[in-house]
Amino acid sequence: MHTVAVLALDHVVAADMAVPVEVFGRARRADGIRPYHVRVCGEAPQVVSEAFTVLAPHGLEALRGADTILVPGCSEQAAPVGPRVIDTLRAAAADGTRIASICSGAFTLAHAGLLDGLSATTHWLATERLAAMFPKVDVRPDVLYVDNGRILTSAGASAALDLCLHMIRRDFGSAVAADCARMSVVPLEREGGQAQFIVHATPPVPRGSLLEPVLAWVEDHLDHDVTLASMAARCGLSERTFSRRFREQTGTTPVQWLLRARVRRAQYLLENTDDGIELIGARAGFGSPTAFRERFKRVVGVTPLAYRSAFRRRLPA
Repeated sequence: MHTVAVLALDHVVAADMAVPVEVFGRARRADGIRPYHVRVCGEAPQVVSEAFTVLAPHGLEALRGADTILVPGCSEQAAPVGPRVIDTLRAAAADGTRIASICSGAFTLAHAGLLDGLSATTHWLATERLAAMFPKVDVRPDVLYVDNGRILTSAGASAALDLCLHMIRRDFGSAVAADCARMSVVPLEREGGQAQFIVHATPPVPRGSLLEPVLAWVEDHLDHDVTLASMAARCGLSERTFSRRFREQTGTTPVQWLLRARVRRAQYLLENTDDGIELIGARAGFGSPTAFRERFKRVVGVTPLAYRSAFRRRLPA
């Protein structure tokens, strides 16, 4: 019997708690035996969640005897994780326990020093903050989960489902994991990663700056042949001077900014229109359908057609 301990912290995100409890609790081997014993552990017997109170029948000492520990995320109202929790996680990691985080639970693992020198992920809204707070962590914003062997991290609550299925497959094989996926009404593996959910906003430009009018013009003319030379010419600057000032004011290059603007326009058109893929590529300013498909998939992680299938907003008849 493989013991899974789910850590209940103050202001824990309810969905982050529910996913591992449900998925591991439902798992069945071919002979009908449940391979996992799930227990909820906490520093206190009751923990306040976003919507209700979570009961934690087991204390922190129960984490030490678990084979796997799941650390859910907490809301922004949560107090910093206490030293007892940090020390317990460090001791469990030293014992070789598999420890996985869900969403902002990655911050708890990082505070414990368990992500130093490793790749990790969290919800895409928090990846920049995680990277800034913990420079020793290689933060990957575009994936659903990261498996470092004994230490694993995942993005939001739905990505926790992907991570749990991945661990079940590691433990008991694809057949058991596939059965759990069917029970949860999800595919065993999702196409693409977290990148498809990221809002690709362009960096802000200081109001009244030299760049503000030219970038507004670019946004209105993405379906034209906008180039570095044409942007620089509208500012009356050389390409080198324009590129330098652009990076100073936005933190990125003109070419990278333009690609993100085109991708964002294509996402909007895929979600909100019935236009064909080739027409959308042209309206977003990609040179050819092939270039559109290749660059869109490189940035978003899935093809334009797959993105439309997942995110299209159904238009009224």
